[in-house]
Amino acid sequence: MASSELTELLRRAQEGDGEAADALFAESYRMLTQLARARLRRHVRSPTLDTSSLVHEAYLRFVSAGRLTIADSTHFRRWAGRAMRSVIVDIARRRLAERRGGGVEHLTFTGSLPIAQAGGDAFVVRVHEALETLAQVDARAAEVVQLRYFAGMTEPEVAEALGIGERTVRRDWEKARLLLADLLG
Repeated sequence: MASSELTELLRRAQEGDGEAADALFAESYRMLTQLARARLRRHVRSPTLDTSSLVHEAYLRFVSAGRLTIADSTHFRRWAGRAMRSVIVDIARRRLAERRGGGVEHLTFTGSLPIAQAGGDAFVVRVHEALETLAQVDARAAEVVQLRYFAGMTEPEVAEALGIGERTVRRDWEKARLLLADLLG
């Protein structure tokens, strides 16, 4: 589907058109599934969260958001990445709460934000909290991490979405990796 068609469906869905919301979900399902698959590949598998569940949870958050203003397909993809991150973090927090803290794990941080390597819900929550702290220190660097890691965008896509150069995206990514390693270390 063309970006302009997706943008039109977004506009109509935001105006309350139920058919447009359904068509938006159907048309964006493949993209959302690819995003979800990429997000879950980096996380420890769980019997309560698979690709379809993550896509549907993200869509339910879109529908229940009410008057959410999404300008275009790039903005929709950014929002979907945030929604999926939120779903994953919420599930991790619930499981940690059920275990009353669980076991403490030794964590190391390498250059690629590998949640699966660190293993488990505690690390998912720690990465989320570190990213929230990073946003207070350097909002753009945190947005670059959000878009590259959680929304699955490439450097050129991030540069276009944020209206900055690719070199700036690379510098922000490096800075964010160092700051997050320090926050997680």
